[in-house]
Amino acid sequence: MNFISPLEQFTIYKILPFSMFPFFDLTITNSSLFLFISTAIFCFWAVAVWGKSNLIPGIWQTLLENIYEFIFINIVSENIKKNGGLYFPVLYSIFLFILLLNLTGLIPYSFTVTSHIAITFGLASTIFIGINLIGIKIRGFHLLSLFLPGGAPLIMAPLLVFIEVVSYSFRVVSLSLRLFANMMSGHCLLKILAGFAWAMLASGTILSIFHILPLIVIFLITGLEIGIAFLQAYVFTLLLCVYLNDAISLH
Repeated sequence: MNFISPLEQFTIYKILPFSMFPFFDLTITNSSLFLFISTAIFCFWAVAVWGKSNLIPGIWQTLLENIYEFIFINIVSENIKKNGGLYFPVLYSIFLFILLLNLTGLIPYSFTVTSHIAITFGLASTIFIGINLIGIKIRGFHLLSLFLPGGAPLIMAPLLVFIEVVSYSFRVVSLSLRLFANMMSGHCLLKILAGFAWAMLASGTILSIFHILPLIVIFLITGLEIGIAFLQAYVFTLLLCVYLNDAISLH
């Protein structure tokens, strides 16, 4: 029996090669395809629901409004002390976008875009740069005070600044690694259990009777993975609010 590595599901392969020049490559891969599909679903869902909002909301409108209220009250308002509503639309879009990317990856034969560090790091670094630009626009060079705690001895300033700069820079790394690692590990576990169940079923021995046990575990873990998809979108957005508040309030 040939066993397939659980990491094979994360392989990126070309679907439609398109490269005109060495530095200009628009090849469509399975990763970019499902990224486009998730983006299209996000745009269609938002336009279809909000474009036809009713006084008596339907199921999808109620769902979006509940998410809207949850993010605004429990994430943005509690963590951004000044002008939180100004940044709410972007944070709301980021939450829904990451949530859709995570949930799309749970569909059989699909591809989990957020299981690749290149995607999560690119997303986190782009948003992190934007947060710093906002901080510079509002606070100017006073933003640099983040790297020197108040009341610190002057002789310790070089060391403290170095530590704070490294810690501040690793925010984007931890932000991307957390999302990537959680999505990848959960999918690997599902793949391993599925392979284990198939091996028991195909063994032709008494073990084939008990293949239902790992299948039950797979069903339970799938429910857990749905919860993790929501949780990771929540944590990602929550940390963005904390970082944004640090940049504009200089705590």
